[in-house]
Amino acid sequence: MFMKERRHPFPGQRAGRLPALMLSFTFSIGFILHLLLFATAPMVSIIMEEMSLSHAEFGMVYSASMLSLILFRIPWGLFGDRKGYLVSLRIALPLIAASSLARTFSPNFPTLLASQIFLGLGLASVFPCLPMIVKEWAGEKSLGLATGVYISGFAAGNAAALGITPPLLGAMGWRSVLLLYSCLAVVLSLLWWGWAKSSIKGTAGIQREGFKKVIKDPLVWVLLLFMSSAMGSYDTLATWMPKVLEMKNFSLALASLLPLGFLLAGPVVGWTSDRWMDRKKIVLLLGIFSGASIAGINFAPLPLLPVCIFLAGFSTMGVLTITLAVPAKQERFSSSIGTVIGLISSLGNVGPLFMPVVFGWLIDLTGTFESSVSFVALVAGATFLLGAGGVQGARPKSS
Repeated sequence: MFMKERRHPFPGQRAGRLPALMLSFTFSIGFILHLLLFATAPMVSIIMEEMSLSHAEFGMVYSASMLSLILFRIPWGLFGDRKGYLVSLRIALPLIAASSLARTFSPNFPTLLASQIFLGLGLASVFPCLPMIVKEWAGEKSLGLATGVYISGFAAGNAAALGITPPLLGAMGWRSVLLLYSCLAVVLSLLWWGWAKSSIKGTAGIQREGFKKVIKDPLVWVLLLFMSSAMGSYDTLATWMPKVLEMKNFSLALASLLPLGFLLAGPVVGWTSDRWMDRKKIVLLLGIFSGASIAGINFAPLPLLPVCIFLAGFSTMGVLTITLAVPAKQERFSSSIGTVIGLISSLGNVGPLFMPVVFGWLIDLTGTFESSVSFVALVAGATFLLGAGGVQGARPKSS
């Protein structure tokens, strides 16, 4: 459909260091994505004061990168399927590095806004390209684990952006902090150009019929629902959990258990899906855990509340791991993985865009958080349980 594969040209290196190197790239790229995307969150007041920005203008700065990221995931997926992930990231990683450097030295609001737009353009390549790397280098028996490892890179990048940035701001200016992060992007770009390898060769063009087959495939729409629900539920809880804990008169530090669940979900769920249980059973269990644990935030006493918060992050991101691993496990998507992931990750942002708004609206309407939390529990639990049968399929053949 979109590209054709041939036998791997690095047989001597397949059992050596090259697969480990390529899979380490996936973690590093995922880490950089969330580090650069969320690095400005602890700097809001500092940047607003220096550039004389309103809250709305700073909101536009953050939204610019997110909107660009959402809009360009599908084009990057199509391009990756046509030219291969090696070429895609040879373009995208330098763009990420250049735009993050430009953001560091932005003198005013227009240039800061423009740098964020181009940063989002480069970062949009990440979701479509990482599953292609995993597909080529992980091997059929480790696709789930490898997917989980790069998902943990997202969690680690998010934790670093929110946890390391504040102490650094106490020792240096915000531009110096962003420059430090930008240097990491530059190094990653140079390493990719110097060391990354791939046997995937693209075709001369994209066939319209191939894209139509992707759009019409029922599994793609099940994965889209999972993506929207998983990301929407997690992002909503991450946004509002401190406020919920404040209203419950509990320590805000308990909110950190949510990203901890995120961090562990990828490797654990990915490894499990590779070895023991079929995907339907895994999603069913995660659906039960997500609905029960999120609902439990409403009424669980202190000894159980931390468990509920942790399981809420673990179960929702566990479904995300399954969602991103499934296309690589399906033979019919072997030449269109980038397109599938680009499509579901782009349209799947409906959840993260609207669910936090509904959560806040329900608090305004009722004066309490119970209905808001129940709303998220219902969306996550119902979507995962009802859609579990849609991800069932034959397991990869043993090699």
